[in-house]
Amino acid sequence: MTRSKTTRAMAEQGYAGAQYDLGQMYAEGQGVPQDDAEAVTWYRRAAEQGYAPAQGNLGVMYDNGRGVPEDDAEAVTWYRRAAEQGLAEAQNSLGVMYDNGEGVPEDDAEAVKWYRRAAVQGLAVAQYNLGQMYAEGQGVPQDDAEAVTWYRRAAEQGYAPAQGNLGVMYDNGRGVPPAELPAADHDMAAKARLIAAAPDLLAALKELVDVVGGDFHALDKARAVIAKAEGRRSS
Repeated sequence: MTRSKTTRAMAEQGYAGAQYDLGQMYAEGQGVPQDDAEAVTWYRRAAEQGYAPAQGNLGVMYDNGRGVPEDDAEAVTWYRRAAEQGLAEAQNSLGVMYDNGEGVPEDDAEAVKWYRRAAVQGLAVAQYNLGQMYAEGQGVPQDDAEAVTWYRRAAEQGYAPAQGNLGVMYDNGRGVPPAELPAADHDMAAKARLIAAAPDLLAALKELVDVVGGDFHALDKARAVIAKAEGRRSS
């Protein structure tokens, strides 16, 4: 029996983990035709049983209008259910919704609360977002040293936007004296300046390819830097 048939059989028997797995298979087109509506169906069945990863993914589907009409309020509902069970990705996503006032009233303090819960679990994007809040004094007192702390934690995981922002902080002597700037962080600052100086998104991304040596994984992450410049936190 193929994996898809085995997973479907278990899903139809009501196993939440299998329902989630089948939803993933449909969302990604692995072993079955790609079908967002079917993915939503199976995520929902698992989510209604309280399975946190399925709740988080169902929130993503509503957030992005995949398989269902885009609905920020419904996305918040499912992100919250998963976040309250401790799912770091959902905690960060819920923070983004509060940060941007999508599906809930904008509330920086709530955004910080959820970013922090995800950040202390080690989620790099949440560490970056929490750093942003400290750097800008949104939802917390402005604190460059705290911003550096969280940028560094994300940067040490290889998260490119945090590496860039950490470089900028060092470059400008914010949170850390310039004399303490390690040589490696000069490169981070160079990347950040490159992105900030490029007026055209496509040009910025193409130029960044040269800086990161063709690392397209880093290139994808760099989109978050530009998204932040346009006023949206990373999700």
